[in-house]
Amino acid sequence: MKLYNQRPNILIIQADQLAANFLGAYNNPISVTPHIDAMANSGAVFDSAYCNFPLCAPSRFSMMSGQLASTVGAYDNGAEFPSSIPTFAHYLRAMDYQTTLVGKMHFVGADQLHGFEQRLTTDIYPADFNWTGDWTETQSNHSNDKVTFTGAGVCLRNVQMEYDEEVCHRAERKLYDYARNKDERPFFLFTSISHPHDPYQCLQEHWDLYRHDEVDMPKVGNIPDAELDPYSKRLRTQYGLDDFDPSEEQIRVARHAYYGSVSYVDNMVGRLFDILRKTGLDKDTVVILTSDHGDMMGERGLWYKKSFFEASCRVPLILSGPGVTTRRIDANVSLVDLLPTLVEIGKRDDDSPVVEKIEGQSLWGLATGSETQRDSAVFGENLAEGSQAPILMVRKNRLKYIVSGVDPEQLFDLEADPDERINLAGNSQYHQQQQHLSDLAKQKWDMGGLTEQVKLSQSRRLFLRQALRKGVSADWDYAAPDQLVEHCLRGTKIYNQWAYDGAIGLQVPKDKKQD
Repeated sequence: MKLYNQRPNILIIQADQLAANFLGAYNNPISVTPHIDAMANSGAVFDSAYCNFPLCAPSRFSMMSGQLASTVGAYDNGAEFPSSIPTFAHYLRAMDYQTTLVGKMHFVGADQLHGFEQRLTTDIYPADFNWTGDWTETQSNHSNDKVTFTGAGVCLRNVQMEYDEEVCHRAERKLYDYARNKDERPFFLFTSISHPHDPYQCLQEHWDLYRHDEVDMPKVGNIPDAELDPYSKRLRTQYGLDDFDPSEEQIRVARHAYYGSVSYVDNMVGRLFDILRKTGLDKDTVVILTSDHGDMMGERGLWYKKSFFEASCRVPLILSGPGVTTRRIDANVSLVDLLPTLVEIGKRDDDSPVVEKIEGQSLWGLATGSETQRDSAVFGENLAEGSQAPILMVRKNRLKYIVSGVDPEQLFDLEADPDERINLAGNSQYHQQQQHLSDLAKQKWDMGGLTEQVKLSQSRRLFLRQALRKGVSADWDYAAPDQLVEHCLRGTKIYNQWAYDGAIGLQVPKDKKQD
């Protein structure tokens, strides 16, 4: 391998709202995901990986910083990601990596790079305070509603497809650039695809991969209000589902289209792997596939995210490439572990560039087989609209504990009860385990203090949102440069050098007449 100082390139592919249980690599029997399956069959699959906040922006800010979202003030989708927080892009850049972002990252604030040297696309979502959470609202203006079901199905094109096609195209072109350029630094390319996030719509070719009558329905159907926990009731209200129950056919159509969107993501994964193989970069590149959170997809009558039930907070996490062993790992891990993992992959020696204590632990030992077991706890937060107070999660060994400032505690034994039907909180047989997890939560968070921090942040940002709507406002949305210019002849470049030096994998047929 031609590794720069024996350090591999790194490609991260992050899908949006991709539930692990919809992938063949995670034992889904009908999912058509051959490229992700192939990656899993030759790599390390983490069977118990979690996001640290089941919502787009806070999950990503937490992942990039290696910190819990509350540590960096990422309370909801309208919270600013401070420029002063080091990210894995900063650390890899400090370690002489070329760092490039293409696709969604949901950055809020004036800094739209956060350590990346280049960003090849604009973001699909706004970069201002427009989506600030508000605990006093029962239903946000930006919440999903029943159009999710009335608008599900097959379409020729939608805005999200247009965005992802551009993302994948620019990522492909960047891989070709890496293969041809003279920069000796290894590269870090973060490719973020917005599918299979709702709308639940897909192309006909991906819909046709599945027989409609074979599309599975939720394992746990709609739960009566009398049996629902209070937060699930609030979620249903927030999504406009307390007075609308999708029919069985509407649920099947939405799930069918979601499966189609998952296959669409798989197709893009295949396109990127194809370029790695054709250019020979696959021999030198560690590839990581994950998502920012999952999707309930009708389980328990719930949809989308913002829940600590498995379908919402568990994510796929697969590593492949040089050094990675083929294995399945059942240790509880989370997205904050990616920062120290990337630092371990990228550093030249034992010196770490990390300047502060971080939440995560490197996964490289588990991925390479040098570490076989881990029993540390995983922590998650939900501080967004609808929660009304911090909702906090601790996962350790086979148990998941959820505590809230306003709702009853929940405790699930995921080995005995994988569908999370039986709340064991208050069960005398689990008293000691519940107390242990409660103690871990109290050590990690000051519930009262965190509550006041979120309320203050919301008040500030709601005021700023109103104030900045008056007069002329500055635009924080990122405007991507035209990457085509990089491939055009400009300045003092000599034509023949420009035209011929950029060829990759050139094969000149041998002239037999000259033999």
